[in-house]
Amino acid sequence: MIDHAHDLACVHDATERLLTAVAELDNASLAEPSRLPGWTRGHVLAHLARNADALVNVLEGRPMYPSAEARDADIERDAPRPLDAQLADLRETAARFQAAGNAPADWTRTVELRNGVTDSASRVPFRRWAEVGLHHVDLGIGYELEHLPAEFTEREIDFLAARFSGHPEVPATRVTDGTRAWSTGREAAEPEVTVSGAPADLLGWLAGRRAGAALEATGGALPTLPPL
Repeated sequence: MIDHAHDLACVHDATERLLTAVAELDNASLAEPSRLPGWTRGHVLAHLARNADALVNVLEGRPMYPSAEARDADIERDAPRPLDAQLADLRETAARFQAAGNAPADWTRTVELRNGVTDSASRVPFRRWAEVGLHHVDLGIGYELEHLPAEFTEREIDFLAARFSGHPEVPATRVTDGTRAWSTGREAAEPEVTVSGAPADLLGWLAGRRAGAALEATGGALPTLPPL
């Protein structure tokens, strides 16, 4: 059972960690490349701010973004801003998201995200947690996948494994950290491949953040996953 109030608290904690880390940067470092191809650190921060507003739209029954083009244009517009502007925007948009999440609502209702994707409203706080946590790593400022809370890592592996479940281009795969196991890829009576490794490495592979060099694949090659 998803506990949206718990996840909102986790979003708050993750956001505070991000803001504390970003406050140690300077304007020049924001213009440097992030770990995301084609994006500076400023792009990542601009995206996080605009994503918070977009998820407020989702919770309040509006389209997440006016269009894909408008989303991209807003990120490009906001990416070059100085550090103080980025921090102020992140704080203000985070507060708006928390307020929307704390408003009385039917958390069992279905909401619409990008590209026609639908989900339970109760999952929106966790989606925001994923944005803040993974993009903190993407900044490349010393916060790594290993630093993410264990609860988040396990739940995000579960989410991503389910996302690729049934995908015709991904072989039936068992994913395990030695204690827990997940299934993903094509449906089959038995997995074609087993992928084993540390939780952070499994998350990195599933989330497209690591190539999987630290993982062990048995029964076949490490599957190539489609982009998220």
